[in-house]
Amino acid sequence: METAQARLHTEPLTPPSPQRLLLPVAALLAAVLLWGGSFAAMRIAVAVLNPWSVMWLRMTTALLLLAPFIGKSAFAGYRTGDWKLLLPMVLFQPCLYFLLESYALTYTTSSQAGVISALVPLFVAFGAWLFLKEKINGHLITGLGITITGVIALTILDSPGSKAQNPLLGNGLELCAMVSAAINMVIVKQLCQRYNPWSLTGMQLLAGALFFTPGLPLLLQTPSSAWTPELMFAMAFLGFFVTLGAFGLYNWGMSHVPASRASIFINLVPVNAVLIGWVILGESLSSLQLLMAGAVLIGVVFSQRAA
Repeated sequence: METAQARLHTEPLTPPSPQRLLLPVAALLAAVLLWGGSFAAMRIAVAVLNPWSVMWLRMTTALLLLAPFIGKSAFAGYRTGDWKLLLPMVLFQPCLYFLLESYALTYTTSSQAGVISALVPLFVAFGAWLFLKEKINGHLITGLGITITGVIALTILDSPGSKAQNPLLGNGLELCAMVSAAINMVIVKQLCQRYNPWSLTGMQLLAGALFFTPGLPLLLQTPSSAWTPELMFAMAFLGFFVTLGAFGLYNWGMSHVPASRASIFINLVPVNAVLIGWVILGESLSSLQLLMAGAVLIGVVFSQRAA
């Protein structure tokens, strides 16, 4: 009997024309730009609210906005055995991914977290090799080594007096979050061949809202004085534009573009995160840290020669 993975695997389609790629590329670009801004917004939110409360509010806000447009049609393409893919899809993202990243941003800076996100394309390529039997070569291995070395050095070089409370723990949690995101992307690429990407987004939001429900009582205990205009703006941005907008746009864009090509756009996240962290939060990186950040990006770029 065919497994869900086997049924969802199809031969590569003829590459679409540049005109047909325009909208998917625009969607992917918009998604990563929004993600870049999410690091600074999350730092603002978790400084006041419990991470579980932040995530419950993000998921619920986005779900309420999307639910009327998908309804029961979300499972229209379901076939027996699909739960073997759908369950890990929602478990790795949003549940584990956002849980790990929420706590990571209480210990590290948004700039460093953004740089670590550059690992995602490498993890996606590795996952495609391991589960989809795609080829992997020396360029990818070398790029991965350069990137990991840069991330470790970036962490060690962070001084105790910086805005990162515990960079070793925070960057470690962020790294685990990126692994979860990469696994999710490989699965979503498989599922997008039969499921509407916005339906997949709805499933992820529903799972996230249920998973982070323990954050609701903590949210209700938050004093009204804590809800400053800055916090409300940060939560609105995270709920409407990042959780729903970036999530949905990236899923939709990836449904029209090969996973390896779509993952390249993640490389723009750290650049955007560093700029926003500097402008909004007053964060900075030393010359050596900037050098290591550059090494991370160089490693990611070099790894793309594996394609």
